Amino acid sequence: MKLIKLSCRWALALAVAAAATSCDDDKSYAELLTDENIATNAFLADQRVVGYDPDNKTFESGQTAPYYQLDEDGNVYMQVISEGTKDNMAEDDQLIYFRFTRYNLYEYADGKLGPGSGNDTDLTYGSASFRFGNSSSQSSYQWGSGLQMPLRYLPIDCEVNLVIKSQAGLYNEISNVQPFLYKVRYFKPQT
Repeated sequence: MKLIKLSCRWALALAVAAAATSCDDDKSYAELLTDENIATNAFLADQRVVGYDPDNKTFESGQTAPYYQLDEDGNVYMQVISEGTKDNMAEDDQLIYFRFTRYNLYEYADGKLGPGSGNDTDLTYGSASFRFGNSSSQSSYQWGSGLQMPLRYLPIDCEVNLVIKSQAGLYNEISNVQPFLYKVRYFKPQT
């Protein structure tokens, strides 16, 4: 009986240890999150950052605009490049197309981004879209919550830069714990 209990304890301890580590250099999930915060903060340290204020829908725009923290947890920061056309707000479940280039913030060094990827300049990526506010649609949740956040505040034809941590990023990349800078332009479907 003691041998069975001891075996069960060892099995449980091994399971907990395996769950707490990742495939990336045997770092724990907490260590990966710390690395992600360091990379994000290194980029944001070179920017002007404004805190979270969900009631304030007035934003500076342009290449020198600040990054606005969009959520309480600090998973998404937005810089407004172009505010878009007034009264062109997204409606719930509306199909929204977007073009993007994203940059891995682990590659950010000395004020420079590494190479980007996305459908803004490489058409082999194809079109990208989501249904605004519809988290049950695969086309929406596959992109994560971060890419939709600007449309809570800005018209559909806006252009933004977004810092998105893994928790608000692409659904299939959450476990990679990797932050990205996205340059995004949103569009309505053409009729």
